Amino acid sequence: MIGSVLMTVSLSVTWKPTNLVNNVGKPEMSKIKPKPKIIFSPKYDIQFFGLEKLHLFDSCKYGRAWKKLKNKFGEKLDNWTKCPETEVSIDELSTVHTKAYLSELITNSQYLSRALEIPPLALVPNKLIDKKVLYPMRLATRGTIMAAECALEDGISVNLSGGYHHASREQGDGFCIYSDIGVAIYQLKQSGKLKSDDKVIVIDLDAHQGNGIARIFYEDRSVVIFDMYNADIYPLDMWARKRIDANIPLSQGTDDSVYIDKLERELPSFIENQRDAKIAFFNAGTDIYERDPLGKLSISKQGVLKRDKFVLNSLINLDIPCAMVLGGGYTKESYELVADSIYDILNTAYNYQD
Repeated sequence: MIGSVLMTVSLSVTWKPTNLVNNVGKPEMSKIKPKPKIIFSPKYDIQFFGLEKLHLFDSCKYGRAWKKLKNKFGEKLDNWTKCPETEVSIDELSTVHTKAYLSELITNSQYLSRALEIPPLALVPNKLIDKKVLYPMRLATRGTIMAAECALEDGISVNLSGGYHHASREQGDGFCIYSDIGVAIYQLKQSGKLKSDDKVIVIDLDAHQGNGIARIFYEDRSVVIFDMYNADIYPLDMWARKRIDANIPLSQGTDDSVYIDKLERELPSFIENQRDAKIAFFNAGTDIYERDPLGKLSISKQGVLKRDKFVLNSLINLDIPCAMVLGGGYTKESYELVADSIYDILNTAYNYQD
């Protein structure tokens, strides 16, 4: 990770799956009729006596996006939402992260301050950091597990947080401490909801390369990775790039026309080749937005929405369930961009009328 007028943007592009054509020229219709679920807890927001404002990331955008959606849908939103009640356990985290790393997180404030990119945290007691910062991230990791489970049942789900794609087995970085997608994949397989060799797709469209995911699954070819990112910015992880199955580097300043053209040319064939996948995880980082100071791309509000719709349509048309997570986004508009996309998903699926 290290985001607008709702009605205008959403109505300008309708989320409507298009027919695909199979190899014998016959139209192919999706069997999935999505009933999207939103995973959200008010405890996702990170509020730490103002210290969270020392990082460009809006750690309260989750609640802001929820409130914007609540204002639009009212009580109906509650019917489409599930709330994680418990954080992910240490045992579950240990399926991905080393015990030494997990131990360091609760004993070394200096390490955490570097990983979270907030130097003053080095002076804060570990227990306080754990309560105010790490607990919301562990809860959000539980949310990604729940989103994956809901996607398998309902076609589409969105965890209103997550996307910590820089966290690797033994290291946190870029405001990413736990690999929520990695943990979710392991939990699906350990619980029997997926078989050990079932194929899983990760589509990472955050502006930053998802190097943590690539490192975690470097030797596991059951996880296939599509990553389109600004190659001129952090993390510049050349070793991790070698693991990406579809590596789509972009130049700084890439605009809507180039971005959407690349996505529309590269993603469908990639998904088609992986059509036996049981689930896809979509990191929908809003740091591709043109005003984002860290993503350094030039994608408009309409472009962000068009991207999200295209990814979801491409997956649903091939009957591949999708769990979407939020990833990065470092502008005041990030929560609005998130709300726009989720509004469109829910509005289309449930035929909501004002």
